[in-house]
Amino acid sequence: MKCIGCGAFLQTTDKNAPGYTPKADAQYCQRCFRLIHYDDLTVSMKTGIDPDQVMEEVSRMDALVVWVVDLFDFEAGMIPGLSRRLAGRDIILVCTKRDLLPDTLSHERTAQFVFQRLKEYGISIKELVFVSGKEKAGLQEVMAAVRKHSSGKEAAVIGRANSGKSTLLNALAGNAVLTASRYPGTTLGFTRMKIEDVTFVDTPGIEIGNSMIMHVQEADLKTILPEATVNPTVFQIHEDQSYAAGGLARLDVTCRSSATVTWYVSRRLYLHRTRLSKADALWQNQYGKLLVPVADSAKMRSYTYSRGNEKTDAVIDGLGWACISGDAPVITVRVPEHVNVTFRKAMM
Repeated sequence: MKCIGCGAFLQTTDKNAPGYTPKADAQYCQRCFRLIHYDDLTVSMKTGIDPDQVMEEVSRMDALVVWVVDLFDFEAGMIPGLSRRLAGRDIILVCTKRDLLPDTLSHERTAQFVFQRLKEYGISIKELVFVSGKEKAGLQEVMAAVRKHSSGKEAAVIGRANSGKSTLLNALAGNAVLTASRYPGTTLGFTRMKIEDVTFVDTPGIEIGNSMIMHVQEADLKTILPEATVNPTVFQIHEDQSYAAGGLARLDVTCRSSATVTWYVSRRLYLHRTRLSKADALWQNQYGKLLVPVADSAKMRSYTYSRGNEKTDAVIDGLGWACISGDAPVITVRVPEHVNVTFRKAMM
């Protein structure tokens, strides 16, 4: 039997392995039980799930693909080789966590942004639906889109780890059957569930090795993952400036006259601003002290971008982004060596 929360095969012998339960007749494994009732992660599974195996199994299914992407962490939600792996398959894109974005960003502007980014990634979809967890908006639209495009087939729900797949399915079902948490690797196996007249298949999250959430302690996820609408933090600058996002990332901005730097990150993550000339000393003296939390490696990698007149987002996978506008010709982002940074035309 499988755990109905995560899809792992239930077993009673190895406490440190997936699916362990001390009760032979249990429906949930001990890991899911602790997550659901106490938010206590007993076994970390943020690595170890083979993404190629997951995608290979999905590609063999005769099913509509429901691709779930965290709208706030959009770039990290892109799956390498998606078009090639699922060639010829119908895909519905469900963008979750719409409520994390500021209310000033309209649905129309958000949709334009998503379609433009998909075009740049070379990905085609049948339909786009936005879902807001707070108001549970968009759920009827998801069901309507699935019925329209599935032709009675199953709907395979795929996405990067922490994209909100299980949360979405629980919301559609109207009850919390599947285990959902902030921790990557919560879903471990393929789990089928019937919702009204549609059979959905919850799949393990595709590992996001280049995301910040994979390179911090699980306890620090409360600090870096926003749980409420992200309010922009705006800085007007007239000289070279540097920003430290805790001890996780550093943004250096060269400014010729005046510019604006607007951060979109969790409210719990403190931003430290200083002159660029003092940034190295701040990082060396305060890393792990004032500048917290920190990643699992202190070795940093730099991404530098020379910009023109357009507003530019510097996106840090798993953390958020900073939007730079005005006369700031060069921006440099320093992050832990395995974390990805994307420079894009501004979302807002």
